[in-house]
Amino acid sequence: MFYSKLRGLAGLGMALGMATSAFAWEEAPMLQELVASGDLPPIEDRMPTTPLELEVVEQPGEFGGTLRRAILGGGDQHNIVRTIGSENLVRWDVNWTEVRPNIAESVDVSEDATSFTFHLRDGMRWSDGAPFTADDIMFWYNDIFLNEKLTPSKHPNYVGPHGPVKVTKLDDTTVEFKFGAPNGLFLQQMAYGFGYYPTVYARHYLEQFHADYNPDVQALVDAEPAAADWVQLFNLKAGPMHTPSFWQNPDRPTLHAWHLTNAYGSSERVVAERNPYYWKVDSAGQQLPYMDRITYDQVEDTETILLKAFNGEIDYMNRHLGRPAYRAVLTDNAERGKYRFFDTNDLPSGTMILMLNLNNEDADKRKVVNDLNFRIGLSHAVNRQEIIDLLYFGSGLPVQTSPRPTSGLYKEEYATQYTAFDPDLANEYLDKVMPERDGEGFRLGPDGERFSLIFMVADVFGLQFPDAMQLVSEYAADVGIDIQVRATDRSRLMDLVRSNEHDAYMWNCAGGQADAYTAPICYMPLPGNTVNWAIRWAEWGVDNTKGEEPPEAVKAVFAAYQDVLTAANPEDQQALMQHVLDLAMPQLFTIGLVQNEPPFGIARNNVRNVPDPLPIAGQLWYPAPYTAQLYFEGGVNLP
Repeated sequence: MFYSKLRGLAGLGMALGMATSAFAWEEAPMLQELVASGDLPPIEDRMPTTPLELEVVEQPGEFGGTLRRAILGGGDQHNIVRTIGSENLVRWDVNWTEVRPNIAESVDVSEDATSFTFHLRDGMRWSDGAPFTADDIMFWYNDIFLNEKLTPSKHPNYVGPHGPVKVTKLDDTTVEFKFGAPNGLFLQQMAYGFGYYPTVYARHYLEQFHADYNPDVQALVDAEPAAADWVQLFNLKAGPMHTPSFWQNPDRPTLHAWHLTNAYGSSERVVAERNPYYWKVDSAGQQLPYMDRITYDQVEDTETILLKAFNGEIDYMNRHLGRPAYRAVLTDNAERGKYRFFDTNDLPSGTMILMLNLNNEDADKRKVVNDLNFRIGLSHAVNRQEIIDLLYFGSGLPVQTSPRPTSGLYKEEYATQYTAFDPDLANEYLDKVMPERDGEGFRLGPDGERFSLIFMVADVFGLQFPDAMQLVSEYAADVGIDIQVRATDRSRLMDLVRSNEHDAYMWNCAGGQADAYTAPICYMPLPGNTVNWAIRWAEWGVDNTKGEEPPEAVKAVFAAYQDVLTAANPEDQQALMQHVLDLAMPQLFTIGLVQNEPPFGIARNNVRNVPDPLPIAGQLWYPAPYTAQLYFEGGVNLP
């Protein structure tokens, strides 16, 4: 079972954390030089009273060096998030089997799982040396989360069946998160990606951009061409970590192992240097991270990243590279690039999914795509195996969006429903929705005109989405559906999706493993960063006064998932989550095409402490929970 039991977790830090006692801390040579020059306080004045000691994969490492990666221009900020931004109040252990303390030194959970008290590390500091305390979390809660201008829609992690969480400061290092009903998945959610919200807003720095704290904030607005008011200014300077704006403000203090020295998109190389106030150590008392910096060379396409790998210019990477289409050429060039392969357990609910906008602003298109017969017909029209053979060299599974057999929630009937390539059956279903056709054989919509869907597609993840979408368009045409494919970059695509200005797009989705509990974003409409196929229903699901009330069948899924959230033990959670899937899966909200087999990554031969396999799942932002702070150079001499 991939989640912690919540009962009896009082004192979680003592049971599962590895808090260290007094130590003669060791620091990197580059920091020793700054201390010697008087530009940095001694290490004992920079560390919390109880730093977090991390377990290593191979051995304690050596200080120094640069971890080199590459990043695509425009919308690839998760490339940075996944190597640097993995610091939540709690974290998953290396094997992704239990939740452990992280920023919080310990956690107390009430018997009914309604109250979660986080005890912070005394003496912990932001990357600029300012203290990190409960006041920073309260700044997020009172001034950002509860502010309707800054947070008009609340993330579901922080909303229970009786409304938003209530956060209370108990003292300078203690905060309580309290819900009106049991929230048995809260710690698991806080260990995932979007659990980061409470700990990334440094009050001492960001309050200057907030109207409630700075009466002269208009002067800062006037000085920022991209801001029309203080809300836009705040979002530019203090945007969420999964958006580009977070990484475009290098002045923003952080709790991460490295901090940016320049903005993403400002130059050909993004550079992040070690945080001298970082609060984790290894078993030898060495302050992490081992490597001095991480660099991200900004390039325009995946082929350029491949060339960099061949030339030995990539030290560690699986993003964009770890797909079947690249395995052979990477193998051929491994000796030249002096890298090795490692496996990843990246097993989402679907690698390639058709996401029709069920809340389309066009009433005629909405009527058609909300007819289950249409979605079933389109699903039967697609030759999944041919896509796998042509694009992935036969590596992949032709299944619907669904949990994997290892999840404990797998049902073969859901994984295989409507996946048979059968144009005759597709036509049979589609004839129930749009029986009339024009002179070219394309189906007519409710308005009597040719029915056409515009599918937006971005070339992301090394998954050859544009090629796949072109094949889908051809399959659809064979059964009378006019699909127009429009290529764009990821940033533009996400803007259109979040503003509900799209017909459909192709993406992947979490929920293949135990993350189905905490990220069921393809099984029910929930607000997400990249997955939004019914954004108005999702808004309603979080706050019934917003968005658009969904049909009764969708409301039943929402209600069933609330039962999962309020269950206080894993056994009940599993039975209730199965009920959610039993309600959701027959509705075929999204159309899954391919589930990937485990992909891979590459690491230069002299980069050590790289786990193999690397645990990944949905919003478990890899290489978290085992982050790059423990990677080091050593053991192999390279020219």
